[in-house]
Amino acid sequence: MSKQQASLPWQRQSAAKHTKWHRIKAYKWLYVLLLPSIAYFFLFSIVPYYGLTIAFKNFSPFVGIADSPWVGLRHFERLMENPDFYRLLRNTLLISLYKLGFGFPVPILFALLLNEVRSVVFKRSVQTITYFPHFLSWVVFGGIVVTFLTPSGVINAMLKAFGMAPVNFLVDQQFFRPILVVTGILKDFGWSAIIYLAALAGVNPELYHSAKVDGAGKFQQMLHVTLPGILPTISLMLIINLSHLLDAGFEQIFVLMNPTVYEVGDIIDTYVYRMGLEKGQFSVATAVGLFKGVIGFVLIVSANWLLRRFDQRSIW
Repeated sequence: MSKQQASLPWQRQSAAKHTKWHRIKAYKWLYVLLLPSIAYFFLFSIVPYYGLTIAFKNFSPFVGIADSPWVGLRHFERLMENPDFYRLLRNTLLISLYKLGFGFPVPILFALLLNEVRSVVFKRSVQTITYFPHFLSWVVFGGIVVTFLTPSGVINAMLKAFGMAPVNFLVDQQFFRPILVVTGILKDFGWSAIIYLAALAGVNPELYHSAKVDGAGKFQQMLHVTLPGILPTISLMLIINLSHLLDAGFEQIFVLMNPTVYEVGDIIDTYVYRMGLEKGQFSVATAVGLFKGVIGFVLIVSANWLLRRFDQRSIW
């Protein structure tokens, strides 16, 4: 029997601990550089969890979180009994699903098309133009959208030129959700395509040569080589998007919404804003936010589990 096999379990554990400590000492300065990031996430992501207790208290800013009386699940009961809550939940889910269904494939298709461009100058120019809206705040971008969609805007000027009656898009309920979807895509599809372009760069070129030898055309190469090559990235991005299913886009809706479209445009985040900041009902707003966080957690865990069941790349 060798010495390694004859070693006792506690000796092997001691050797493993010694190896870990030796590794930490060898890369100690890298760990030191990691400390600011750890401190940042601890202060702004872990410590704020204490504030979630507001959802279970009758919070008053004059007495503080610790001295506010406990009320248990009363705020959640009020939330479920509020008829407006189900309208908010419906609007949030519908807008998010529309954005996911119509918006998620766009950067993938854009990346696939851009990947086929051989002119470097044209490719870089298109990338720059499509990336730019992402760096504009929704206040600026929303102002541009409003300018285009007002009765005296560019879109209505074109309608008048074709002999059609002008339409006030921003106060018409049937147009509000499509406007949210289209403007959301226009603002972020170029930026979202970056990660897919990076994934495309990692596809083995020899696979394309083999496909050409087998007689595959461009479409067959995309179908059988390109898409399978970036499928793990698509799966990962899908998980991330599903985790934000109840984030329908507060800034975008807050900028574009007006009282005439509350019925179809009011979402959970705008309700939290009104309850928390305008009416000072911090406990109710926190309860709504906690409910949204729990749903998001369940969605991301479920999506991750499904992807693992289908042998796709997952977050953990």
